[in-house]
Amino acid sequence: MSAGLAVSTPELEGWHHIYSGKVRDLYVPASDAAHAATSEVLLVVASDRISAFDHVLEPPITGKGAVLTALSRWWFSRLDLPNHLLDDGSHAAAFANVPPVPADVAPRAMVTKRLDMFPIECVVRGALTGSGYAEYRETGAVCGITLPAGLSDGDLLDEPIYTPAYKAPLGEHDENITFERSVELVGPEVAAQLRDASVKIFTTARDIAAQRGVLLADTKFEFGRDPHTGELTLADEVLTSDSSRYWDAHAYQTGTTPAERLASFDKQIVRDWLSTN
Repeated sequence: MSAGLAVSTPELEGWHHIYSGKVRDLYVPASDAAHAATSEVLLVVASDRISAFDHVLEPPITGKGAVLTALSRWWFSRLDLPNHLLDDGSHAAAFANVPPVPADVAPRAMVTKRLDMFPIECVVRGALTGSGYAEYRETGAVCGITLPAGLSDGDLLDEPIYTPAYKAPLGEHDENITFERSVELVGPEVAAQLRDASVKIFTTARDIAAQRGVLLADTKFEFGRDPHTGELTLADEVLTSDSSRYWDAHAYQTGTTPAERLASFDKQIVRDWLSTN
């Protein structure tokens, strides 16, 4: 387990590597290498790395990056909000001069537009669990939102709550914050836009998941501003099993212990192992 990123990130033909996060690697067209910071096109490649508690774990999980990318694309196509994809067929002019994506990374890659990103992780919780439940046990609230007394781990909330986090620099822990703190960071208008868009997407996604026997417990979104149009734009991954908690609805209804109730389709098993060991 490593907090750093001592990973091998291959150069890709036609692309220049500029950054690696815990899971994703970013590239710009090789022709933009000299001015990468202003390139308007980014290639986002989801690796097979897995992270938990802000640490990268070993070994990687074969095929994970392709699954995350497929999930993001599936959801992007179903959400009524602008997103950062350039290779979804709706940006033919912008995509015309973009180098081809090498075949060996194509299943886990997305060609995207560069956005002016907001330093906020937009977390929406439809259930009380994880760090939210830990905070509730201590204070009776989550990110400044007071909840009814007597809730248990995994209880569904009457209405989803918006509990933003500040995106810390690489290697540091993200910080749960109040809505008021998000206003200080991005201003009242943007803070309200982020909250309203996040809750709207969560509600839509929760209903879609429920139709398929899955409970969407919580998730996080990241947004940026399109520098040309000013539009609030959904970025990064969306509603994947890395960024969300998904529970088996049948197990939730019939389980008698927390472990049975909260049978998950995400990386909670990894978090549980780390917490125990």
